[in-house]
Order: sequence, then structure tokens, then C-alpha cells
Amino acid sequence: MGTFLTLARRAFLRGRTLQQALRPPGALSESEFIERCTRCDDCLKACPSGVIVRGHGGFPELSFKSGECTFCAECIKACRPAALASQDAPASLPYRARIADSCIAFQGIECRVCGERCPSAAIRFRPRVGGAAFPELIADRCTGCGACEAPCPAGAISVCPSMEQSTCE
Repeated sequence: MGTFLTLARRAFLRGRTLQQALRPPGALSESEFIERCTRCDDCLKACPSGVIVRGHGGFPELSFKSGECTFCAECIKACRPAALASQDAPASLPYRARIADSCIAFQGIECRVCGERCPSAAIRFRPRVGGAAFPELIADRCTGCGACEAPCPAGAISVCPSMEQSTCE
């Protein structure tokens, strides 16, 4: 049985669904990535931002709790088994930011830190009469870099696989 199926089966037997992990830039399809990745940690060591971490099953995943992906492609260059394979450094990831209802701007408190940290200006604030401006994500501008996630004081921003925005935690 392949490693991907083993991980999916293990998650199912524990009563969980196997959510798509946020893989580093240039990752192959999930099943190909799992089959090729040797869990050598070379991509983790090569990442200057430190956003690649050991995830479920020891496979590399992105975590934006302390920084952002700068699309430098050092992880792709370091990947010897070519589980991260791309011709050029990617300009974006297949992920998008999600702003939860716990955002303090939705509670009437002025905060714009996510918009200030977003290098692609994908988060803007619409003025409201008599209240704090609400954040608005412009999905087609979001690169999935995660720059907005760590500085959020309420932890209301998370980066999700773009097809699963409603299930992102």
C-alpha cells in the first residue's frame, strides 16, 4: 500500500479526514509528492524564512506562524528527490488567505495589520460609516504567501488550500 493511502487510512480510522496539507512551493500532486519525498528535511534547512516545518507523517508543510514565503525557491533547489519540482521560482502558491469572523475589525476595533503586511495588497479595508473598516480579501491578488497570518492579533487569518476555504482551520 502506498504511503499516501496509508496516511489517508490512518486518518480515517482515527475519525478524521485527511485535509490537504500546505506543501512548499513547487510541490507535485499530493500522491506524487508523498511517494517521492524522502523526509530528508533538506527543504526545511534551505528555507531562509523558516516557514517549512515537519508536518504530519514527517512530510514538509508550510506554517506561517512565524513568517511568510518569499518565493525564493531555495526549497526547490534543495529537493534532491524532486518532490518539489518547478522550472522557475513560483510567483504564488495554490493557497489563499481566509479572514474569520473573530477578526477584531468585525468587533468594531480598528486594526489593519494584515493589510499593511500583505506584499500583494490583496487585503484592503472598506470604510464604514460610524465604525471600523472591515477587511476584504481580493482573492485573485492573494499569493498565499502567509504574510498576513502571523501578525494578526486575533489569530483570525489562516491560509488554506484555495478550493477548501470553508473548511480551513
